Amino acid sequence: MTIERQKLDHSLLNIHHLGDKDLRKSAKRISKIDDSIRQLARDMLQTMYNSNGIGLASTQIGIHKQLIVINCEPETSTNTPLILINPKINYYSQESCVMEEGCLSIPGVYLDVTRPEMIQVSFKDEYGKPCQIEASDLLARVIQHEIDHLNGVMFVDRVKNDLDLTTKLQEQGFNRESVKSLK
Repeated sequence: MTIERQKLDHSLLNIHHLGDKDLRKSAKRISKIDDSIRQLARDMLQTMYNSNGIGLASTQIGIHKQLIVINCEPETSTNTPLILINPKINYYSQESCVMEEGCLSIPGVYLDVTRPEMIQVSFKDEYGKPCQIEASDLLARVIQHEIDHLNGVMFVDRVKNDLDLTTKLQEQGFNRESVKSLK
């Protein structure tokens, strides 16, 4: 799917922020992949690009369907974005790594999160074709982050350094009570 990577005066879709109850709801499987799903994916990609993001889950815009869009290199025009419908992680590597994460739903907050280094994920593409990929490094992290959103989990729930978490959230005006720690 190609999408114009241009800055709009405003995002097409409204991204919900930490504290919004919609972010804690689980998404439902998509049973019918049609033009409305493809249009939603296009709108999500444009919103993601407009917000300088590399991933966006439908739950972040208040739509509780299992749909995520990803482009780890949005500035590279030849890089095709990933559209994952009903994604499911089938394998996690034993090796994990720590990397700083941020989120369009928690602007200005960047914190270290530990995640498996490599995953295998199955999904359907925007035409309903079953796909499976092996992902590592940044792509694996972004897929895990976005699938967490589909399950009502946010990256701050996985942060182990409580003092750093509380400080960064307060600096950006977010409420610490909105975090549901998974420690």
